[in-house]
Amino acid sequence: MVARAFPDLSRLLSPRSVAILGASERPRSVGSDTLLNLAEHSDFEGEIFPVNPGREKVHGLRAYRAMSALPDPVDVAVVCLPADAVIEALRDCAAAGTGFAVVFTSGFGETGDEGRAAEAEMAEIARQSGMRIYGPNSPGLSNINRRLGLTFSPVFKNDTLGGGIGLVTQGGGLGRAFIQASERGIGVGLWCSTGNEADLTMADIMHHMVGDPDIKVIALLAEGFRDGPRFLAAARAAARAGKPVVAMKVGKSDYGVAATRSHTAALAGSAAVTSALFRQHGIVEVDDLDELTDTAALFERAGIARRRGICVYSFSGGTAALAADMVGSAGLTLSELAPDTRDGLRALAPSYAAVENPVDLTTQVFTQDTLNRDCLSLVAHDPATDVVLLPIPANYGPITDRSADDMVALAQESPALLLPVWMSGYRAAGYGTLNAAGLAPFRSLGKAVTALKRLIWRGDWSPASTDTPSLPALPPGELDEAAAKAALATLGLTVPEGRVVTSAQQAGEAACGIGFPVVLKALVPGLLHKTEAGAVAVGLMDEEALAAAWEAMTTSLATKGHRLDRALVERMEQGPGVEVMAGLHSDPVFGPVVSFGLGGVMVEALSDVTHRAAPFGREEALAMIGEIRGRALLCPLRGRPGADLNALADLLVTLSTLGARGDIAEMDLNPVRAGPAGATVLDAVILRAPTDTEGMARQ
Repeated sequence: MVARAFPDLSRLLSPRSVAILGASERPRSVGSDTLLNLAEHSDFEGEIFPVNPGREKVHGLRAYRAMSALPDPVDVAVVCLPADAVIEALRDCAAAGTGFAVVFTSGFGETGDEGRAAEAEMAEIARQSGMRIYGPNSPGLSNINRRLGLTFSPVFKNDTLGGGIGLVTQGGGLGRAFIQASERGIGVGLWCSTGNEADLTMADIMHHMVGDPDIKVIALLAEGFRDGPRFLAAARAAARAGKPVVAMKVGKSDYGVAATRSHTAALAGSAAVTSALFRQHGIVEVDDLDELTDTAALFERAGIARRRGICVYSFSGGTAALAADMVGSAGLTLSELAPDTRDGLRALAPSYAAVENPVDLTTQVFTQDTLNRDCLSLVAHDPATDVVLLPIPANYGPITDRSADDMVALAQESPALLLPVWMSGYRAAGYGTLNAAGLAPFRSLGKAVTALKRLIWRGDWSPASTDTPSLPALPPGELDEAAAKAALATLGLTVPEGRVVTSAQQAGEAACGIGFPVVLKALVPGLLHKTEAGAVAVGLMDEEALAAAWEAMTTSLATKGHRLDRALVERMEQGPGVEVMAGLHSDPVFGPVVSFGLGGVMVEALSDVTHRAAPFGREEALAMIGEIRGRALLCPLRGRPGADLNALADLLVTLSTLGARGDIAEMDLNPVRAGPAGATVLDAVILRAPTDTEGMARQ
């Protein structure tokens, strides 16, 4: 099926005409607040059409009995009606040639099967008519840069500070909390809360923001993804445009997943897969709302640039030491100040001040009015310093106010990024000065360092190539382990030498030809977990041991209702190596995903696994290998040779190519022996995806 192109949302976000179905004058009703937000609290110069069959006028505007009575089609119809009236209203809107319908009403997919069926009906209306539907269960949208509110929020009138942040949420409360960071000088230019996403999704809004020149950074608050591949396509568009994306994903625990399903009926997806795919696509993931706000604000100021050297600058020795310690603990780097910088600081500061990094001017700044500004200017212009971290431990009245003034004055021409941290719970004039100047200070050192770490990570990230090799087709039909390994060999992967046998005598002959020690594995249709069924015997050193293993395996399988009619005899791999696993599966949200981690029983015991969406190339494969916690086991250690990482990368790229091709439902290579001279697949399960013909036959 051909993917649907991203829509043009310009008429939704900057409409020329709006109809409000359910417009009302009843105080504090959705229909009343929505109309007042548009007519009185927005700078909207287009036409407004209240639709209410029981009134001639609503808030002084002529009312219409139905959409069919409007003189012309409208760009947007806002639906403020009970749930049982929404579907019919959407049909009326579509018949009237409406461009977009915004549905506030809840009581749909978040309530169960009946609600999901209604949403499917909405999607069908959109598909057949071409009218796009935003919602349901949505608080609307606020284009604050254009001073437009298609929302029922009673506090929209307070949303006066626009800016370069584009905010996309699926719920209203957390989005509203982000918007109210305007009290700290953090402005959102466009907020879209997509609700249950019966038609338009977070990905569609995100893609629009990529092309919006007013938006400098995109902040996402996601409960789930209706169309994972489409979301990743929007993320790739943002990366190509050089526009940072900061995201918070709700639904990481079992409790969170259950809550998101009841809230917006979103597919939460696997948290581990989501986080890994965020990293793959350059999306900066955060853990709570404060982090989302702080990090998005930092990216709006700083953009995407490579920044490494950090200078900690304070007038409190303890504070400077704490900040430096936190920088080091985060794996970040303090800059080595240039000799000229240090000499300049020594010439200005008292002899007992610290002029290395961290810089501590001491309380001498309390008595010398220009000392702070002069020294801060030297540090801000230091050639090795990209960021100056400025922790203010307490409010000292005029002294702190003057320090804030100095930061504001220098921020305009400073080559280094100035990051103030207001650590005191007392908000004084200096705090307001920083907010008003767009230098919204962090409220703790921990949050500042965390945001800075993410800024530096994104500056270092670049999209990896997705070039993959061309591979021969796999054989048709179901594949047992022997057939799976034969297929893997044709793809260029290494498998142990082995032969298929049908009797104990043939097994002995095969083992003599291969050479002992050998491994014996039963080939039983539908038996995927052989070890638990007694269908694997390893370390067989001679024909006598092999014959005994065949007899024991026959007995064990019989107790479970199986027959030992065919088996695989393989050379037992020996020598140095580490067991890893590589897998391919179709994620219910994001499509084909490749996984890698420690293998054997360790994959279940430690869950040391990482993931990537297919396709990807060698660079991303090597990044996967370096991402697992057990990566040190693959490196040379105390005289033991390291694993062949290039061979592992080739294996992962092969799985990625197969995943993108779409003919594999699942592949589990576990364990894979990663040795110094290659990677050998010791066990393989391949489940083919059904073809269209097979799917039709099963219906």
